Amino acid sequence: MAATSHAAPADAGGVGANWYAAAPYLMPLDNDPPDAGAVMDATGLKAFQLAFVLAPNGGGCSATWGGTDAVSSDTAVANVISGIRAKGGDVSASVGGYGGTKLGQTCGTPQATAAAYQQVIDKYGLKAIDFDLEEPEYENSAAIHNEIGAAKILQQQNPGIYLSVTTAGTADGTGWFGKQMLNEAKSQGFTPNNFSIMPFDGGFNGAAAQTSALTNFNSILQSTFGWDAATAYAHEGISQMNGRSDSGEYFYQSDFQTVLDYATSHHMARYTFWSVNRDRQCTPPDNNGKTSGTCSSVPQGAYDFTKYSVKFAGSNPPTSTPTPPPTGPCTAPAYSSTAVYVGGNEVSYNGHTWKAKWWTQGEAPSTGGSGVWQDEGPC
Repeated sequence: MAATSHAAPADAGGVGANWYAAAPYLMPLDNDPPDAGAVMDATGLKAFQLAFVLAPNGGGCSATWGGTDAVSSDTAVANVISGIRAKGGDVSASVGGYGGTKLGQTCGTPQATAAAYQQVIDKYGLKAIDFDLEEPEYENSAAIHNEIGAAKILQQQNPGIYLSVTTAGTADGTGWFGKQMLNEAKSQGFTPNNFSIMPFDGGFNGAAAQTSALTNFNSILQSTFGWDAATAYAHEGISQMNGRSDSGEYFYQSDFQTVLDYATSHHMARYTFWSVNRDRQCTPPDNNGKTSGTCSSVPQGAYDFTKYSVKFAGSNPPTSTPTPPPTGPCTAPAYSSTAVYVGGNEVSYNGHTWKAKWWTQGEAPSTGGSGVWQDEGPC
């Protein structure tokens, strides 16, 4: 496959990288999906992680939603995306996940795998993709070679695309197969925007176990790629599960807040969760001690957990009419989403002066996201 550059359609959406880094998972066709626009109105959220792109259930190397709905002829997901973009938001697509057959398993090469994913990018004008590499695919070294190779090709063909890689979490960070996946990325010279772990369904219960796993995963990233701790955190993310997990662990709003505090204080690159479909109270609230794909099995208000993603992105959930940003005189040049900034560069944005800590492009100034921007106060 030639390393040609692909341009997104003129009507494609786009938000700052801080929003792709905070986008929670949403199944747009299954698990009683909520209205994305209503979620945006209630929380201030601007991005969703749509799940999951898979190979056809009958085999083959073409992209589908959930193994059944061909991307090439899709209109349902396209309508969801259009509605989100009409409200100023955007989406990322997540490929893989726990169930079904993955394209890395059925496409023979990294090039063929990338070609299938490129069709998804072109169909929806995507600026972000998540590679969710877990059981049973990540136990298949050939499949992981195809997935990581495809991710590297997409990064080359789609300049500026936001790429996350999500894998299983364990108490020591990630397991043997997760470490092998990181080694595969190192061997191919591939660095995504972040490597994220899922510290749930593995003997976790509450935030303390999760933050311990994040600390351990940071050490793994350091030893694998030769990074210092700060660089590793700048490439590290977490994907949580709200409420009752599949294995009966419980994660409450207070746990999400504790993990959020850890993520922001360590300038982590990503903070997300599974899923918006589950971010509502069951009836009864404890769901009789059962896990559901459509509610959290813990007492909560609607979209309580989504609001933590909004906070990570550097915004606050709206409680009334939004207050316009201050318009005082700013002497620093206005922020530009297409400009490249390096450490020390100053910009003005929403009435504040911001200073870049390191190289960045396309990430709007905020106190969340990758942590690249320092707020120097109102102009």
